[in-house]
Amino acid sequence: MKKYKSISIQQKTPNSRVFYAYLNNPSKLNAFPYEFFTEFPVAISSLDENPDVGVIVLSGASDHFCTGIELKILNDIAKNGLSSEKNCANEWLRRELKFLQAAFTAVERCRKPVIASIHGYCVGGGIDLAIACDIRFCTHDTIFTAKQIDVGFTADMGMLQRLPAIVGYGNAMEVALTARKFSGQEAKDMGLVSQVFESKQALDEGVMRVGEGVAAKSPTAAAGTKAVMLRGKDMTLEQGLDYIATWNASTVYSSGHLMEALNAMAQKRKPIFAKL
Repeated sequence: MKKYKSISIQQKTPNSRVFYAYLNNPSKLNAFPYEFFTEFPVAISSLDENPDVGVIVLSGASDHFCTGIELKILNDIAKNGLSSEKNCANEWLRRELKFLQAAFTAVERCRKPVIASIHGYCVGGGIDLAIACDIRFCTHDTIFTAKQIDVGFTADMGMLQRLPAIVGYGNAMEVALTARKFSGQEAKDMGLVSQVFESKQALDEGVMRVGEGVAAKSPTAAAGTKAVMLRGKDMTLEQGLDYIATWNASTVYSSGHLMEALNAMAQKRKPIFAKL
């Protein structure tokens, strides 16, 4: 398995289809170093293409999930913007931001379900990354804050686009404008996370349980569920229904997973699905 500087990929249990991607910069509370934005999309794509991977769990090494982008990167961006000719600086900055954004979008483009396992601090870009995931869990003592506005810039890596669809427009606007801290329980109350666990150990056990459960299901059905729900956000009801009809017509029967699931139920056994 390929080694990365900013990410650690692990398969905790032999033969498990649940693989873990750990943000691995604990000395800086797992803030994103610059190499993360190159390495992370490569790592996610590699896991996506690996037929042994059914589910990806995204977590942070040591005591925290993520405290956002390293301030050095923001400082370098600001300096480059001030030292260059205005028009060229604007175009350079736009390309740089698109490059940074692509790391988070890689999670959505991954066919495999991605679960965010959040503990400790989840700050700024950490929220951006978490909300690109398909399922989010956290601990009771997790601390969330959308810190970008306090650093003097508008959140630009997906928070303002993805968060309103998850927690509602009003909640998203409030946490983005105030940058206030909020707890794991409040994150659950507003719909940011699906479940809150009392401890890191309970979180790890719960995430593993859910991950193994999802990984045991039809991988084409799981990939289809993710793809259809993501596309459906930009469609009318009629367009969404037409899209899922086309999707299922082109994948369900050809994969053989529907027949395997029906046979397994009839024979009272666990289904054995072909890998994706």
